[in-house]
Amino acid sequence: MGKAKRTRQFGAVKRRLQLTDDRLKTDAELEARKKRKEKEADETHKVTPVSTALFFRHNTALGPPYHVLVDTNFINFSIQNKLELVKSMMDCLYAKCTPCITDCVMAELEKLGTKYRVALRIAKDPRFERLPCDHKGTYADDCLLRRVEMHKCYIVATCDKALKRRIRQIPGVPIMYITQR
Repeated sequence: MGKAKRTRQFGAVKRRLQLTDDRLKTDAELEARKKRKEKEADETHKVTPVSTALFFRHNTALGPPYHVLVDTNFINFSIQNKLELVKSMMDCLYAKCTPCITDCVMAELEKLGTKYRVALRIAKDPRFERLPCDHKGTYADDCLLRRVEMHKCYIVATCDKALKRRIRQIPGVPIMYITQR
């Protein structure tokens, strides 16, 4: 049998002062730190207003006919999976759907070039409602997010993981997406 290891007694171990220890700081530094903490505690926190359409986390503004905001990659995924967009939405929601496309999404589809001309032709379908944008830039994700924050009457159709993560932060906004077969 080997020797039993003895643990050192608590008082026998030498301790060193860390550089961040308060005993090494001057009184002026400690008072400045206390004032900073008090100032941070006194600041008012801005609370975002909650939509009146929400009953807890349930959105009462949603109802048939549903308005579905469509993203570029949702159109591309529907083409890859050979789904007819409007018919598939109606089959999913069991109600009449009005697909809506913003100017930013159209601009993004036009920028993608000839490879995505089928998606552009689908987006120009007269059954799709066209929503004008009044902001600068053509980044579709920010446009969709801003529109959903202002009006909670939309369902967002997207397959983009980053956009879905951002939309989930907003309570009461449903997301429609396509998974691979």
